[in-house]
Amino acid sequence: MGARSTAMGATEAPSPRRAALLEGGRGVAGAPGAAPSSAAGSPPEYGAGHPLRRVRAPLLPRIFTAESVQETLGLDFPHPSKPRVLLAASGSVAAIKFESLCRSFSEWAEVRAVATKASLHFIDRTSLPSDIILYTDDDEWSTWKKIGDEVLHIELRKWADIMVIAPLSANTLAKIAGGLCDNLLTCIVRAWDYSKPLFVAPAMNTFMWNNPFTSRHLETINLLGISLVPPITKRLACGDYGNGAMAEPSVIDSTVRLACKRQPLNTNSSPVVPAGRNLPSS
Repeated sequence: MGARSTAMGATEAPSPRRAALLEGGRGVAGAPGAAPSSAAGSPPEYGAGHPLRRVRAPLLPRIFTAESVQETLGLDFPHPSKPRVLLAASGSVAAIKFESLCRSFSEWAEVRAVATKASLHFIDRTSLPSDIILYTDDDEWSTWKKIGDEVLHIELRKWADIMVIAPLSANTLAKIAGGLCDNLLTCIVRAWDYSKPLFVAPAMNTFMWNNPFTSRHLETINLLGISLVPPITKRLACGDYGNGAMAEPSVIDSTVRLACKRQPLNTNSSPVVPAGRNLPSS
């Protein structure tokens, strides 16, 4: 009793905390040594050593590690009170704004974050909100030890209601359009359920944005139902002036939030601007 059946038919033992709670609740009326009846609404109390004595599980601080994907993603709670947003950053200098994105989204959503190796050149991990877990390519490999262990990119795909890639570099755009999946981020996209919203906010130099390949790649991801938060024209980090800068974090946040309000999650159509629109000039 108290064990949980998995999808494969095996029986999974309850966690220590759940086992303790279950043990504390197994009172039997009239059992030898039972405690005297208590006030209505109050659980019975048993003496020390009694097999039915209620055990109070200790309140331990929660430590997030990559060792247990199932636990860190909270998959035991299928009905979250907030939408689950997976924020991802690829290798663009605009990733310096990733902290701001995380803070904005965490005000109304449950957030997990993914960063490519290149994006970590621009992200200060210590500046991210303490309750947001940042997953990297290293976690993809360290969380899997044997057959039967969770696969991180699959578990993240299951966990998220929405995915937002901001910034989306030219390189990662090309990978997604070509179906490549050589890191954690692109593996999640390759496994993504496109009945759920996926937004991208490109960031690249104007010459790269205007390259004919970019138009083709955006048209390809549009066919998947991916939604575009278009870049803006401004002075770029390299000093050039032109289109290609990532939209401001506040715009990305409000765009995704408004789309979620307009349309319930887990539907078969993609909200906001399809990626095939607002294409760069070729």
